[in-house]
Amino acid sequence: MKQIGVGILGFGTVGAGVADGLLRHRELMAQRLGVDIALKRVADLDIVTDRGVAVPADMLTTDAGQVVADPEVAIVVETIGGTGIAKDLVLSAIGNGKCVVTANKKLLAEHGREIFDAAAKNNVDIYFGASVGGGIPVIRVLREGLSGNEIESIDGILNGTCNYILTRMENEGLPFGEVLKDAQRLGYAEANPSLDVDGFDTAHKACILAALAYGFQPSLSEVNVEGIRNLAREDVKYAADSGYRIKLLARLAKDGDEVEISVAPTLVPKTHMLASVNYAFNAVWIKGDMSDYTMYYGRGAGREPTASTVIGDIGDIARNLACGETRYMRGAPSYGEESVRLRKAGDIASRFYIRFMVADRAGAFGTMAATLGRHDVSILAANSQNTDKTGNGFVPVVVLTHEARSSDLEKALDEIEASGVVGAKPVKLRML
Repeated sequence: MKQIGVGILGFGTVGAGVADGLLRHRELMAQRLGVDIALKRVADLDIVTDRGVAVPADMLTTDAGQVVADPEVAIVVETIGGTGIAKDLVLSAIGNGKCVVTANKKLLAEHGREIFDAAAKNNVDIYFGASVGGGIPVIRVLREGLSGNEIESIDGILNGTCNYILTRMENEGLPFGEVLKDAQRLGYAEANPSLDVDGFDTAHKACILAALAYGFQPSLSEVNVEGIRNLAREDVKYAADSGYRIKLLARLAKDGDEVEISVAPTLVPKTHMLASVNYAFNAVWIKGDMSDYTMYYGRGAGREPTASTVIGDIGDIARNLACGETRYMRGAPSYGEESVRLRKAGDIASRFYIRFMVADRAGAFGTMAATLGRHDVSILAANSQNTDKTGNGFVPVVVLTHEARSSDLEKALDEIEASGVVGAKPVKLRML
């Protein structure tokens, strides 16, 4: 049986999980794959701290360059994260003829084209199944299972931290800040949670999905990204009272030669399968022209779920190498930017939830409704919330709209705010 050597860069949570899985399940994988996958080297600046994994001391090194250059290592696994040294090491490994497995969504979202081009030039595989969805095999689904489909849309809950916070805000009626502090204490959120709660982690993953689904590498700076930091608990409650749950959704859709990509807190009907995804779980809802709707659900992060997907990628590459071939185009997106372009944020159409603080006087709501109508925003439903008055002459009114262009709605809201019939900036949320 042919042996394929593996080297791991980064011995943190995911790297330790990969090492553990490779050591514990070596015989099982050999039986299933017909190839012996052997862990050869593990590199990290800290090789002293106990990770709960019995890695032989002679495998450990603080010099990542040794792993990248080791002739016994055929597959390099990058679990360092970020776009600094991780990018340099990945490109170095590719240049040395090594195949690469990575879970680094930021690296691929911002530098994917450069890395995939390098892999193609050097005829090596690069797999990245754990970069989106952790333990959910959504990358493999798009790359293989739905390869015969035109992907019409993708809606994804892709950040467990945000989903945990939103679930508790609804279930317990707590404000964002209080749940965030608890999430940090429990280890669900980082000390600096900006990447998660401001939507950028989800946006990185959306960019990777766009590359696979549409052969399109968007610039992150061009993607419309809204997080959950400013979400008020009253909006979570009002949404629930109206039959919706708020989820931070990545939305991708293709219409003609335009691709819509956005990240925003979104009202999802309670009857929709995505609405049942709670706490730290992730899910991706995909519509293909042949498959229709399919959903993929599971843990989106964590040592073992993420390591499971990484190890699956290692096994796929090892089997390729054992057969004497590489299939880099199977692992990487097939780019064709000349055929599609990113839809401008203002041109994106959606239904919307809007909360106004409307002046408690005759005609105020009529003025507001007329302004919306002049800008082609049609009201589906409107409800005055039965809460105590604010004491300053304004009451909350929730409006649900029919589908409208974002730019039209923004113009209407600006005009309404300037008219004086509302007492605060209206809150606007998308609806699925």
